[in-house]
Amino acid sequence: MVDSKKKEIYSYKANWLIYGMNWSIKPDQPFRLAIGSFLEEHTNEVQIIQLNEETGEFVVRGNFDHPYPTTKIAWIPDKLNKLPDLLATTSDYLRLWEVTDSGIKSKCVLNNQRNSEYCSPLTSFDWNETDPAIIGTSSIDTTCTIWNIEKQQAITQLIAHDKEVFDIAFARGTDVFATVGADGSLRMFDLRSLEHSTIIYESADSPELNPLLRLCWNKQDDFYLATLSMDSPKAIILDIRMPSVPAAELFGHNASLNAIAWAPHSSCHICTAGDDKQALIWDLSGLPKPIEEPILAYNAEGEINQLQWSSTQVDWIAIAFDSKLEILRV
Repeated sequence: MVDSKKKEIYSYKANWLIYGMNWSIKPDQPFRLAIGSFLEEHTNEVQIIQLNEETGEFVVRGNFDHPYPTTKIAWIPDKLNKLPDLLATTSDYLRLWEVTDSGIKSKCVLNNQRNSEYCSPLTSFDWNETDPAIIGTSSIDTTCTIWNIEKQQAITQLIAHDKEVFDIAFARGTDVFATVGADGSLRMFDLRSLEHSTIIYESADSPELNPLLRLCWNKQDDFYLATLSMDSPKAIILDIRMPSVPAAELFGHNASLNAIAWAPHSSCHICTAGDDKQALIWDLSGLPKPIEEPILAYNAEGEINQLQWSSTQVDWIAIAFDSKLEILRV
């Protein structure tokens, strides 16, 4: 007798440590992800993999060489399936790739430092969901650049932090975005008035401000942001209406946190993952009461580097550890 219950976990093993990872958003491409290698050499690789739902195995749909490891990979936020099938990556520059039936081709390389023979590596980027022509990148040179990828031009470049900028994320709409960096601050910007920014939070775990590494905006309730700091096991939940004081601190991990992801379909659920090999899902509906413990926990075989919650298949979360990717039904 065949068990009709579908599996809760599917896995894929690459030939290298997985770092970059992202779910495809197009509705006609279910269970498709892009993953990037982390190799300490110039030539790295990006693979596009897709679950064959009949066999339960992941199939490689395409791959391409990539200069340096990808610091981030993202598919175009195209839920209506009307736009070209684009993939963006960052490392030394912002690159766009087009996926077609005949293969994957480089569409453009965007560089805002044409006057210099050196480039400042890009740490991350975010693709605007409201207007997919807009991508914002963050760099170790303290700047962020907002790009119009259709015109292949920079809309604006601004000095965002006193030190390296490690992550950038848009709120809903096209104007507001936030950044985190090595100066330990989370700052909010508005493209309509870039003369000033708002410091939403500064980490004060020690006499020195601890760098903030990652940032994630709640897409269902954009008063809320989540961030994590370097070598810290806690996730910090912030309410922009009450800057500087965390709305909650999540203390479920016992080693450094590496990744955070809000549920795309729920304003009060968030997933965290880290070096303790755990992925934890939290229910924040009890705020402002303290959130004591997660509602779900998954133990992986290795330290989790990366975590992504699928925005089109909201029952699925992807994690990456070592050379393995797992997708988990939640």
